[in-house]
Amino acid sequence: MPTMNGMSEPDEPTSETASPEPKTQGDFFLRAAEKVRTKFPTTPGCYLFLDQAGRVLYVGKAKNLKVRASSYFLKAAAQDQRTEQLVKEAYDIDFMDAESEVDALLMEARLVKDVQPKFNRDLRDDKSFPYLQITTYEDFPRVEITREPRDTAAKLYGPFANVGQLRGAVQVLQRVFQFRNCSLDIEENDEKWRWFRPCLLASIKQCTAPCNLRIGKEEYRKDITRLRKFLDGQGKSLLKEMRAEMEEASKNLRFEQAARLRDELKMLASIHDRGDLEKHEQPEVFYVDPKKGLAGLQKIFKLPETPRTIEGVDIAHLGGTETVASLVQFIDGLPFKPGYRRFKIREVDGIDDYASIHEVVSRRFKRLSDEGDVFPDILLIDGGKGQLKKAVEAFEAQGITPPLLLSLAKKEELVYRMGKVEPIKISRHAFALRLLQYVRDESHRFAQHYHHLLRRKKTLGEK
Repeated sequence: MPTMNGMSEPDEPTSETASPEPKTQGDFFLRAAEKVRTKFPTTPGCYLFLDQAGRVLYVGKAKNLKVRASSYFLKAAAQDQRTEQLVKEAYDIDFMDAESEVDALLMEARLVKDVQPKFNRDLRDDKSFPYLQITTYEDFPRVEITREPRDTAAKLYGPFANVGQLRGAVQVLQRVFQFRNCSLDIEENDEKWRWFRPCLLASIKQCTAPCNLRIGKEEYRKDITRLRKFLDGQGKSLLKEMRAEMEEASKNLRFEQAARLRDELKMLASIHDRGDLEKHEQPEVFYVDPKKGLAGLQKIFKLPETPRTIEGVDIAHLGGTETVASLVQFIDGLPFKPGYRRFKIREVDGIDDYASIHEVVSRRFKRLSDEGDVFPDILLIDGGKGQLKKAVEAFEAQGITPPLLLSLAKKEELVYRMGKVEPIKISRHAFALRLLQYVRDESHRFAQHYHHLLRRKKTLGEK
């Protein structure tokens, strides 16, 4: 086990140097609270409670070690049934710092697995907790989150306590290592993949698109090897290896490879800057089955293949002040927060949802078209027939062929489709409708959040 900060082999105590041992719970509180106040940093890491024999009782992670650990030494912690017994048995507290929240999350999982702390028993034993799984049997291994890990042909990390934070960490790491997380069965020697259309992740440089054979098997596996080293806590040695590889590629005039390694090194070295899980953490969804929802949409709308990317648009305006719009992005039925966008409405005076929808859709898809980026498979507008009509007109005005355009009206929950006069009524129990509702509700939440931010800035005079 790594050496913990502030922990060293004790000298033989003498009558002059020995510090009094805590005899009561109050003594422990005072000593530990003082240790947290004077020695714990305000950076990310893991905190550890130990018993009198030095055994680890509990491992937790924190964005701010001092703030999180201090919360255990409030009166409420000794009375809370979730922490009461832990506080009673604890004799000491210590910490291990990490470079980012992502590192802290991975460190926590490794420590729980290796040390088997008494008070992390539920996380250690319960198979329903999420794991990060990397397949090893495929030409292009996939990285996925699962609650039913494979027994063979996979490398597992975890279990993790919070699936939302795990998804956030995966999205942060995907910016660096650009691995795939789809369920496609891709074989390097199958030429059909040369004509496959990659998903949006390729456009935003978060996947190297092996589904289009844009990267070879060996080069892709190097990225997976780098990812595994990082997940195993070998970040410093990984940086050293990558620098040597970059210099070798440059020396041998492989400038494209050297440039890619340079970019990966830059992102990896600064991962703490983008390791804030609050910006990436995904909400846990219990009532939506993403795969069944997507399959249902394919069947209902007779799509040639299962849709992968859905974008949702909503408009918010309160009190007749700023009108704002949100765009949320779902990939494989789950929110993809790096793809979220916010818009201030520029060209509409007063409150006009229809004109605002027209403006947002025009701006969004003109940019995608001009830059040659991939369109989503489905664009969902929050509203009814009128809002959908304005979205269609936005595409027509730009001369752009739209993806599947839908709108979802509240209360009746009727789905309108471009080119169709009558709405579609999907069973309220159908996974397809639940997925559309999830996209709609998330776009509404995100729009309201943006509106409140603008109002706060205006009220407080912030810029």
